[in-house]
Amino acid sequence: QVQLVESGGGLVQPGGSLRLSCAASGINLDYYAVGWFRQVPGKEREAVVCIGSLDDAVMYSDVARGRFNISKDTVDNTVYLQLVGLKPEDTAVYYCAALQVPPGSNYCSRLSKHYKYWGQGTRITVSS
Repeated sequence: QVQLVESGGGLVQPGGSLRLSCAASGINLDYYAVGWFRQVPGKEREAVVCIGSLDDAVMYSDVARGRFNISKDTVDNTVYLQLVGLKPEDTAVYYCAALQVPPGSNYCSRLSKHYKYWGQGTRITVSS
């Protein structure tokens, strides 16, 4: 059984930092691209950043550029999203998702429909 479990969300003041985790079981992330998406009520799910199977990061969201950093721990089979300088507009539910890719491919996608496995989401609220 494949599971992606996000953690690390919470309430943070503007300017604060958080680190989200996406722990995978049942799949080997060496063969998957992992994307982070976020969603606020009434809006479509937005692609934030992706890390390819070869560990190259692809930043999709301009608002995240320079503030968010994605990394992968192959030993723990976990992807991390470090967020700094958080703003109220970053308030959302953050999801990680996994997309199987060919061996040796660093392919990523910003389209949620391409991802097969999803976590349950972790909520970030940025407020003073």
